[in-house]
Amino acid sequence: MTGKTSGHQLGGNTAGGKVVEYVLEMIEAGRLRPGDRLPPERDLAEQVGVSRASLRSGLRSLQAMGVMNARQGSGTYIVAGPPRLGEGPLRFLAALHGFTHEEMFEARAVLEVGGTYLAAAKATPEQMAVMADEVTGMFASIDNPTEYLLHDVQFHRAVAAASQNPVLATLVDTLAQLVWETRRETVVQSTNLKESAEMHQRIYRAIRARDVERARREMAEHLEAARRAVVSESGSGPARRRRRGGDAR
Repeated sequence: MTGKTSGHQLGGNTAGGKVVEYVLEMIEAGRLRPGDRLPPERDLAEQVGVSRASLRSGLRSLQAMGVMNARQGSGTYIVAGPPRLGEGPLRFLAALHGFTHEEMFEARAVLEVGGTYLAAAKATPEQMAVMADEVTGMFASIDNPTEYLLHDVQFHRAVAAASQNPVLATLVDTLAQLVWETRRETVVQSTNLKESAEMHQRIYRAIRARDVERARREMAEHLEAARRAVVSESGSGPARRRRRGGDAR
């Protein structure tokens, strides 16, 4: 078993899904490699045969999957970070075994609190700049919960990558995809995004200051607050899914 997941499985039949399928096929064919910049938005939309609005929808999905990232004023790039575990099997296991929010946050705490300690000690200036961009994006999207969630997920990926431990970064990256899948509908009920953005800002500032203990403490406090918020949004503990690995409800 290769572990590959086709574009049809990930993207679906929507116009945005067509974008996901197109880019993943380009990657599998070797025509896009880690660090490559995507064509300009207008050109890419014409290549795929979709509107620019549909292109942006597909690109947001690819960002949430960790396949690419957008650099302000520069363009959209295929990520050059750690290898990714196939997220499809994990989503099906989550649906099959009924992973709860509590279990997911326990796993995140084990991985991310220690990872933040490492990030405070090892992050490069470039990695700190990525974190700063995501924090800026969070404050800019407080009134758009779905866009906010994308920056939130990308921030946690950036912190994990800054740990300089590819095993930890890959595991956090896989969990980040589950977070996106389980929260992208319930996040619209969030009422404390400004407070959440400020927590992420404090984590970033502790990492920038190389204060490993404060960074670890800030991440632990943030994850506990996020756990309470998710329970409030969903109205129950289980991370419920559609039977075929769809969105949380």
